Amino acid sequence: MPLARSLSVTSLSGLEEWDEEFDLEDAVLFEIAWEVANKVGGIYTVIQTKARLTSEEWGENYFLVGPYVESNVRTQVELIEPTNPVLKRTIDKMNASGCKVYFGRWLIEGSPYVILIDVAFTAWSLDTWKSELWDLCDIGVPWFDREANDAVLFGFLTVWLLGEYAAQCDEPPHIVAHFHEWLAGLGLVLCRQRQLPVATVFTTHATLLGRYLCAGNVDFYNKLADFNVEKEAGDRQIYHRYCLERAAAHCAHVFTTVSQITAIEAEHLLKRKPDIVTPNGLNVKKFSAVHEFQNLHAQSKNRIQEFVRGHFYGHMDFNLDKCLFLFIAGRYEFSNKGADIFLEALARLNYLLRVNHSDVTVIAFFIMPARTNNFNVETLKGQAVRKQLWDTAQTVKERFGKKLYESLLVGQLPDVSKMLDKEDFTIMKRAIFATQRQCQPPVCTHNMLEDSSDPILNCVRRIGLFNSSSDRVKIIFHPEFLSSTSPLLPMDYEEFVRGCHLGVFPSYYEPWGYTPAECTVMGIPSISTNLSGFGCFMEEHIADPSAYGIYILDRRFRGVDESCNQLTSFLFQFCKQSRRQRIIQRNRTERLSDLLDWRYLGRYYISARHMALAKAFPDTFMYELQEPTSASGFRYPRPASVPPSPALSRHSSPHHSEAEDNDDERYDEDLEAEKDRVNIRQPYTLPFKNKSSGSLEGFYT
Repeated sequence: MPLARSLSVTSLSGLEEWDEEFDLEDAVLFEIAWEVANKVGGIYTVIQTKARLTSEEWGENYFLVGPYVESNVRTQVELIEPTNPVLKRTIDKMNASGCKVYFGRWLIEGSPYVILIDVAFTAWSLDTWKSELWDLCDIGVPWFDREANDAVLFGFLTVWLLGEYAAQCDEPPHIVAHFHEWLAGLGLVLCRQRQLPVATVFTTHATLLGRYLCAGNVDFYNKLADFNVEKEAGDRQIYHRYCLERAAAHCAHVFTTVSQITAIEAEHLLKRKPDIVTPNGLNVKKFSAVHEFQNLHAQSKNRIQEFVRGHFYGHMDFNLDKCLFLFIAGRYEFSNKGADIFLEALARLNYLLRVNHSDVTVIAFFIMPARTNNFNVETLKGQAVRKQLWDTAQTVKERFGKKLYESLLVGQLPDVSKMLDKEDFTIMKRAIFATQRQCQPPVCTHNMLEDSSDPILNCVRRIGLFNSSSDRVKIIFHPEFLSSTSPLLPMDYEEFVRGCHLGVFPSYYEPWGYTPAECTVMGIPSISTNLSGFGCFMEEHIADPSAYGIYILDRRFRGVDESCNQLTSFLFQFCKQSRRQRIIQRNRTERLSDLLDWRYLGRYYISARHMALAKAFPDTFMYELQEPTSASGFRYPRPASVPPSPALSRHSSPHHSEAEDNDDERYDEDLEAEKDRVNIRQPYTLPFKNKSSGSLEGFYT
């Protein structure tokens, strides 16, 4: 099934055609999600990073609604009294009726208002509300599904909040309620059933059934049209959850999803075609110095190299200056995240590097949290040995420096043969003997609780990559989230990503993909797939993604073996690049960060809310969506200079030393950057007209 252009809005250039004017002075926005001030997954990142932009748009009329989790509130939320008199009356009325509702500011960029509802406090109403849900919608929720029980409580409390707010308003309100994911979706269904004056938007970031099906090793995308969705949901005991998600999608005035690939999935599984695709963005912070991110890359790379020196002590038979750091990170979903195909490609890459007598060494990091009981003793010992060697070198250096200083003081050139005495040699020999190792450097940095059944370790055993001296590809499995306080690899995730050379994310199921997006804004090239939202988005807006360090792997129309060969080719060609070619590529990658800035992607959410207002209040608001005629204008062309990839430009590949390559390459960084800036438009107003006032207002200039 081809990825056809099937949505109302699929390119940024299409938004240029909308010329109505928006006036939202009398409208209020409630954005409702289970992950408001409550980090569970990627939706938390979406809402957190988007909050500043939405706060600028709606001002004092923007409220985030989520669950009250005391441990999170202590560190993330400043509880205050509501400033909006209508909202204050609403919360007071609910608290007097047996609820616990809190109001405050979420201490993130933009400082948005948050309304936090204590779901557990009203658990006594669960059976009553379940019965009402059955009577109204014929959806039964089993007692043992705690998540679904929370969704029922949260949904009824949310609609109570919205209904009470509407009742407390002196004049008929214009309320927009934006619901994220199935956990918040029941509130939307009840809003429509109770006919509240609320314009509703529902965003699914990944379909429930899609995630379950992909985890079951089925040919998901090529059989989308053939699934019996009710049976599949029932077989996986998620039928009630599926019903809640599907009901929310059908009841919403506007239904959105995060990518074109997920839109196709939603159309087949949820049986409704999304009205708008709302891609996920990031808050991009530009450095005052143009190439400051290159300096940060060098600093972080040095810290990773220090870890590598300790991890491979006794087997440091490779040149760190010719060592490339690759990584994959995310939830430990072995097949969905593409760890299986990445490992197979690494085995093939190892063969290619060996038969071609390459002096490049690849170290691949797997950052995927799994069940462990402690650090691996051998791994900790490696870092201790490295530190001991450093201390020994410093001691000898100080002794050498003191003798050199004294020799120069008396006006004599030092006798080098006498600068190091027997004691110095003894110290150094003991240090060398301490680095001797009888075993191979460990693949895993921790002791796994389920070592014998772990998918990554079993695959490593099958392909035989055990970090031996003859291997040009080494593997380090770090089954824990990175932390700057770790005694092993004391780096946070952002710092680690900056120090790597390439992010590899060959996912089979990835509705959006924040990991490659984060790589892009930090100027780190990445490999994604045409089954990820990020990959599809980049393919649409970049004429030649690989020239900008965005490699798109075909996992939709190729078999597993073909995709693995393509991934191996990407990795091998990347290994052939010279240092200067990698620098050029990082410059180009970083320039793509504007594409992923919420200042640009936020307009999709703006459009979805305005469309909902026009559908819910047609007598007051007017909105006409026009089909974009082309995607021209918001598209990066192929760079005019010689591409950095040896696969595309053989003559630019070095064959001898890096010093002699690239002297004749046609590359002008400033000229390329200027041309790319032309392809990114400045943020502009998305207009909307209020029929009653006729005023013309906008949000951006």
